[in-house]
Amino acid sequence: MSDQPSSGPAPQGVEEWNRLLRPYTSPVAAKSLLQLAVTLGLFFACFAAMLVVESAYGYWAGLALALPAGLFLVRIFIIQHDCGHYAFFRQRWANDWVGRVLGVLTLTPYHWWKRDHDYHHASAGDLSRRGYGDIDTMTVREYLALSAWRRGLYRLYRHPLVLFGVGPLFQFVIRHRLPINLRKGDRKSFLSILATDVGIVAVVVIGDGLLGGFGRFSALWLPVVLVAATAGMWMFFVQHQFEETYWSDHDHWSFVTAALKGCSYYKLPAPLEWLTGWIGYHHIHHLASRIPNYSLKTCFREIAVLRTARVITLRESLSCSRLALWSEEQQRLLSFRDASVLA
Repeated sequence: MSDQPSSGPAPQGVEEWNRLLRPYTSPVAAKSLLQLAVTLGLFFACFAAMLVVESAYGYWAGLALALPAGLFLVRIFIIQHDCGHYAFFRQRWANDWVGRVLGVLTLTPYHWWKRDHDYHHASAGDLSRRGYGDIDTMTVREYLALSAWRRGLYRLYRHPLVLFGVGPLFQFVIRHRLPINLRKGDRKSFLSILATDVGIVAVVVIGDGLLGGFGRFSALWLPVVLVAATAGMWMFFVQHQFEETYWSDHDHWSFVTAALKGCSYYKLPAPLEWLTGWIGYHHIHHLASRIPNYSLKTCFREIAVLRTARVITLRESLSCSRLALWSEEQQRLLSFRDASVLA
């Protein structure tokens, strides 16, 4: 990695981008192990504090610490996410085993999630390949062609209370537990879901046993997971669902354009940037998913062309929640109200 920013012309194709970003794709074992130890240590310390406060002052007092514990769990998920891209360690087996274990904490079957997430990276912004590892998005034309009943269902699905309230609960607590709708012969995903479920049951049983009360452990663990799931869902949404994002039919779709224009740079305050594992540099992550999370910011700083991405601030991101329909004519995401005016 260079000490000086690179200001050369923007690479045009995938191979040119790969050559430019390859120096950043080598994980450093010491950095990875330190990040893993610090993150797990802070998470378990915060959860232990929840137990102490709950024991001394009652359940609702202990629950107040679910927010910081949930944010530490987001950082754990980012490490699991890096493992899924084989970006956290050089050895594939190390990534897989750390990812599997962390998947029990995050309630996310490692191999099943990895399969869908890989598909997301290969098809983000492709109108012809929607439905895997992304948030369902309709075009204005598709929406207007629906019956009133199905329009209502889509509007309900895209409502913020459903996407960021019911959605995380369903996805992480229910959907991740069920080995259904798997691709034919996908034995690895099937076993991943079952093994994660067994691990979760074991953790809950041991936790309740140590605390001396049935349900006491899970009553604190579940809210922490929901905080992390909601924050994670929001991050994923904002990094793809902004007004000037990119969608195209398959014949005209471009991997590079989807990464640079279809992913935002979510500019967060430094503490949140750290807690979310720098995943806000999402355009870089989509260009080269093998870059460890702790190298994304360095890459952004040293390669000038990467700083031309769409910047979304924390305040600005709040308005993204109203966007729901892609206009192929205007090449932007619209709210339901804007789409009705257009129609």
